[in-house]
Amino acid sequence: MSTSLTAPSGPSGTPAPDADRIAGAGPQSLCAREPHVPAERLVAEMVPPPRFDGVRFDTYDPDPNQPSQAQAVSTLSAFAAGLGGSHAAGPAKRRWFSRKPEAPAAPRGVYLDGGYGVGKTHLLASLWHATPAAPEQKAFGTFVELTNLVGALGFQQTVRTLGEHRLLCIDEFELDDPGDTVLVSSLLRKLVESGVALAATSNTLPGKLGEGRFAAVDFLREIQGLSAHFRPLRIDGEDYRHRGLPEAPAPYSEEQVTKAAYATPGASLDDFPGLLDHLARVHPSRYGALTEDLAAVCLTDVRAVPDQSTALRLVVLADRLYDREIPVLASGEPFDRLFSEEMLNGGYRKKYFRAISRLTALARDAKGLVAQ
Repeated sequence: MSTSLTAPSGPSGTPAPDADRIAGAGPQSLCAREPHVPAERLVAEMVPPPRFDGVRFDTYDPDPNQPSQAQAVSTLSAFAAGLGGSHAAGPAKRRWFSRKPEAPAAPRGVYLDGGYGVGKTHLLASLWHATPAAPEQKAFGTFVELTNLVGALGFQQTVRTLGEHRLLCIDEFELDDPGDTVLVSSLLRKLVESGVALAATSNTLPGKLGEGRFAAVDFLREIQGLSAHFRPLRIDGEDYRHRGLPEAPAPYSEEQVTKAAYATPGASLDDFPGLLDHLARVHPSRYGALTEDLAAVCLTDVRAVPDQSTALRLVVLADRLYDREIPVLASGEPFDRLFSEEMLNGGYRKKYFRAISRLTALARDAKGLVAQ
C-alpha cells in the first residue's frame, strides 16, 4: 500500500504550527491514501483484528446481572471443543434403503445476537482462538470483507479456498441488499456442505436479516435458508464501552486538533467533509488498509452526514478504526449528532448506534493527545 504525506499545512489550508514548518514535517492524510489490497492478502488477513488478537473466553467479563453472557461463554467453549479432530466431511450420503427417515441435520453454526457493546466480537474472536486448528484452517472477517473476497477471487474459488477451513467467523453480519442475500446464502450453503462450521455476530436475528432495508419478503427463501445454518445464541446486556465510564469528551477546537496532529507521530489530519468524499472513492473492504500504521486520526469540522450511503461508509470506517484501536480526536459536532433522527429510527439504526458507541470510545482514548 502506498501512503503519501500532506504538505505542512492544517486542514482547509489553515497554517501549520510554526515549529513544524520544516520539509516533510506534518501529519499524514487519509484523503491522500489509495490502498490496493491483493487478493491473496485478503485471505491471509482473515484473522481477528489487533483489538481482539489477545482476547480469550477467560478474559471476557460477563455482567453478573445478565446470565446470558456467562451462558454464551459456556456454549461457545463447548462449540469450539467440538470442532477438534479432522476436517469434517460433507453431509452424510442418503441411505436409500433406510427404514427410518433421517432427522434433519443440526445447524453447523452459532449466531450471536445482541445489542451493540455486549461483547459479541470478543466472544467470536475467542471462539476463533479456542478452536483446535491451525490459523490457516480458520477464517475471521467482517461481512463486508467476506463479500469483497468473493468479488476478488470469484465465487467458485472462494468456495474452494474457504471450503478447506474448519471454521468461518463472520462479524457484523448484515444484509443490506438482495444481491448480498443471494450471494451469501449460496456461499454458506456450499461451505456447510464442505463441512465448514460457521459462527456469526449481528444485532439482528437471522430470520429478520434485511428487515427494514429492502423487500425482505421477496427473498424470504434465501433468508430462511441462511437462518437454517445457525443456532441463535442471545446475549443480553448494556454497552460495556460505557458501563461505569465517564462521558465522552466534548469536541475540541480546530486549533487543538491541528496542534495534536502535528505533535503526534503517525497521526493523520483531515477535514471531515473531505474525508467523507474520499471514502466514496475507496471500496469499504479497503478501509482497514486505509488506516494502516496510523497512531491517531484527527478530524476537523465534524458534522452530520448528508445521506444514507455516506453514513454506511462511515460506519465501516468506524469499525475498522475500533478494530485497530486508533484514537479519534475531532472538532465540530459531537459524534452522537452524526446521524439524523430519521437514520436512527430507520432500518440501519443498529449500525449507526454501534458506530456512535465505538467512535465515542475512541474519542475517550484520544483525550491524552491534547495538551492540558
